[in-house]
Amino acid sequence: MSFHPRMIAIITVMLGLSLTKAYAVPSFARQTGFTCNVCHRNPPELTAFGREFKLKGYGLPGMALSDKIGDTKDLQLTKNIPLSVMVLLSNTSFQANQPSTQNNAAGFPQQLSVFLAGSFAPHFGGFAQVTYTHADDHFGMDNTDLRFANHTKLGGTDVDYGITINNNPTVQDLWNSSPAWGFPWISTASGVGPVASPVINGGLAQDVAGAGGYAMWNNHLYTEATVYRSEHAGSSTPISGSGSGFNISGVAPYWRAAWQQSWKNNYLMVGTYGLYVNSFPGTISGPSDRYVDSAFDFQFQRQAGEDGEFDAHGTYIHEKSNLGATFQAGGAAATSHHLDTFKADLLYHWSSRYSVASQFFSTGGPGDSVLYAGAPLTGSNNGSPGTNGYIAQFAYWPTQNINLNVNYAGYTKFNGASKNYDGADRSASDNNTVYVGLWLSF
Repeated sequence: MSFHPRMIAIITVMLGLSLTKAYAVPSFARQTGFTCNVCHRNPPELTAFGREFKLKGYGLPGMALSDKIGDTKDLQLTKNIPLSVMVLLSNTSFQANQPSTQNNAAGFPQQLSVFLAGSFAPHFGGFAQVTYTHADDHFGMDNTDLRFANHTKLGGTDVDYGITINNNPTVQDLWNSSPAWGFPWISTASGVGPVASPVINGGLAQDVAGAGGYAMWNNHLYTEATVYRSEHAGSSTPISGSGSGFNISGVAPYWRAAWQQSWKNNYLMVGTYGLYVNSFPGTISGPSDRYVDSAFDFQFQRQAGEDGEFDAHGTYIHEKSNLGATFQAGGAAATSHHLDTFKADLLYHWSSRYSVASQFFSTGGPGDSVLYAGAPLTGSNNGSPGTNGYIAQFAYWPTQNINLNVNYAGYTKFNGASKNYDGADRSASDNNTVYVGLWLSF
């Protein structure tokens, strides 16, 4: 059985989207002496303090100097080894069974992660995650962001700046509107994924290595530029590119700019981010596919009384692609394509124990009967990538390191249609799921 290069890329994106995101890490709490809700309202959603903590290199002034060894400053260690463990147990119920499968898919665990997270040295800290997933039945490198951070003044104005080394475009972001840390933060790994998604929406997650610089001017204007190269964890080196949907030609630049503002009980961020990828699918030379992802996003927070908060996040991603390599390989009917993805969510938190949330999501673009071919369950009968849906979620924390999460994900359109979307008489709503997850972190 063979796959067209574009199909390899689509499968790569779908696998990236199936990974559950990381959450609040107690090793930070042990190092700082602060409880988890100082940095998080609904882990991993960051508070203003949490954003500042990450911006400054996952540390506080003097934190890395808390335990000096001997009489020299050449070795300065924290008192606590910055390790944490997270276990996620779950069950997913499907509105209609996937063909020849049982209902109620259990994850025991769905995910088990070990984190090295905290301040490692003066001005240097990080977040590195190694994860076991039920579907793969093995451990692998997950989201990682290492950074050097410092502070200066420019014309009398405060400037925080730093260097980030990471393996997933947007994992270094301070906000919860971009893909790596966007809603939902706990979700099923057993659902059916749509046939199309922008590359920046998880397509390169844990498959690249990147380095870049960032700066925050006057606690308002954030700018960043990072470049990425393919690294293909699990593949032999040097890289041949065989079997990989994305093999970056040269480097893939990522950019980010955002403005944040607080007034009274309100906080607002508006921003833009994007990624340019020139890729050789399945090889390291020859014809290439080109993707330009341009996005706009926002995050709004408003305090509601003493223990309540409204949060809203939204992002719009426009991907323009020229699939020259995929077209030549017979994997697309045309070279020029685009995708438009929109997500918006609204949350309400109260008493640091409860939250309710809802999200609307939509992806659309021109049809292509070859690129988005029909196939039972996962294909598109009319060659369209159009998918629309919603999520409703309830979360409860009996203590800050235990989370019980229930969500319902529904589809009004899936891969181009609401009825018989795959040519095998499956409806979009057949992919609806009820998900229950128990998250434990130590």
